[in-house]
This record gives sequence, C-alpha cells and structure tokens, in this order.
Amino acid sequence: MLKPEHLRTLTEVIRRGSFAAAANRLGYTASAVSQQMAVLERKTGVRLFHRSARRVLPTSAAEVMARHAAIVLADMDRMLAAVERAHRNTEQEIRLGVFPSFGLTVLPGLLREMEPEDRAGFRVSVAEPSQLIPGLGVGGELDAAIVYQVGDSGLSWPSSVRRRWLGEDPFKVVLPRSWPSLAPYEVAQLVDLPWIMHHPASSDASVLDGVFARWDLHPRVVGHSDDLSATLAMVGASLGAALIPELALRGRPEDVVVADVPWLNVSRSVFALYLPDRESARLRLLFDALVGGMVGACP
Repeated sequence: MLKPEHLRTLTEVIRRGSFAAAANRLGYTASAVSQQMAVLERKTGVRLFHRSARRVLPTSAAEVMARHAAIVLADMDRMLAAVERAHRNTEQEIRLGVFPSFGLTVLPGLLREMEPEDRAGFRVSVAEPSQLIPGLGVGGELDAAIVYQVGDSGLSWPSSVRRRWLGEDPFKVVLPRSWPSLAPYEVAQLVDLPWIMHHPASSDASVLDGVFARWDLHPRVVGHSDDLSATLAMVGASLGAALIPELALRGRPEDVVVADVPWLNVSRSVFALYLPDRESARLRLLFDALVGGMVGACP
C-alpha cells in the first residue's frame, strides 16, 4: 500500500527539481527523501528516477504519478478537513431551552442516560416558550428550544429558524380526589363545576375558552394560574377542576384525580426550534431521544 507521505515527497521532488530542494521544503534530509523514493519504486515496481552522480531526473512514469498524486492528496486533505469539521460539530456544546413541564419530565430521563462527557457539553435554560424564542436570534444564547403551541395561538419565531415536531401533549381534566366521583364525566356533569383557568391574556387561555365554548360549557372560574404546579396544588386543595397537559401530571399530588374524558380532544404540539447552522448529528440524535422521552414521560 502506498503511503501518502511518499506521494507528497514525490510531488515535491518533481516540483522542486531535486531531492535536496524537496528535503529542504519538507524538513527531511536528502538521504531520507532518496530512501522514500526507493521505497516508492519498490512498491510500484516502476522506475521513477534516472540517477547520476550529479543529478536525478524524473521518468515519465514519475511525472504521471505526481500528477495523479496531487489529485489524490488534495482529496485526502478535503476529506480530513471535512472529518475535522464534523468532529468539531459533534463535540460542540449544545445550548438547549425547554419549557417547565418538559424540564420536569422528559429532560431528566435523557440527562440520566447521557454519558458524563456528553452532559459536560450540555447547557439548559428553563422558561416559557415566549421567553425562549428570543434566544434563537442572531447572537442568541440558545442553539435549540423545545416549545409548545396550543392550536393556532400567537407563538411566533424568526423565519430563519427551523422546526421539528416532537409529539402531542394532550390536555386532561383533573379533579380533587375529595369530590364525589363524576364518572363517566359527561359534558353535563362538568357544567356547574368551579374551574381554575389560565390568565385571560394568555394565548393558551383563548384556545381553552374555545374548547369550553364548543361544548357549551360556561365555567364558574374560581382562580387563574399559568403555573401548572400551582394549579395542581389548588386542585388538590379542592378549590376547583382544571385542564392540565399530560406532561405536567407526572408526580402529581395524590389528592388529584385525572378524569378519563374521551370527548375532550385538545392538545398542545411540542416541537423543537433550532438554528440551521447549529444543526449536527448530535443535535438530531438529541431530538430523536426527546421524541422517545415524550412517549415514556407521560403517566
């Protein structure tokens, strides 16, 4: 098998016109260059130089080999540069933003499965989607953000950002365990219940208001909260019922019951937003793992 360093030496001898000049360019001795060319001749079975006491002259075979070697060596240089770029891309730090219930359920399982060296290059920010998206702008602090959207709510992001769907997070009706059972949870049974709702100004609130309107439900609102943990605590304290995304129900209080309401069909779509120039095999593998984590995280 031919060695790349021998081919590089050959091209330099042809280019410089002598063993000594090539040796000076490559940092070898003239004797080392001569030995490399002798090895190359043995490997190929072709005479590459006419040698005399005063000079060496390349044969036509040497000149042909040098032309092809230049192409091969240039391809190898491009290959090595591409490999180095891929390596840097793989080893780069990943700066990920996630919304709170995702950070409580899906992300911890993923972190536990990571090797220590992978976790060392991982940076996480937890915030609501509207707070994460500005971090994806030019000079932003995030490479990707895991966000959710309910229906066509007013979440927006820069046109340069790409999107990958990760899964659906269905809403569930949660009730205080202390209440009498309302099974099978027909629409009429939920009409007069007290409800804890999102704050009216939020985009989620408008979507959920639409769900109630679709079923002609006029909830008696006893509280407003955009903090799902606080909402669950208030439900457990028997203040009212609530609609809670399934991801937020892991580790729910024991005094909260999740009702099986088949007619309720509303969910929030969970997806990754990321910068194209930060896309890498490592980031794609992360997204794949998060899809699996979505399935395993729901109670």
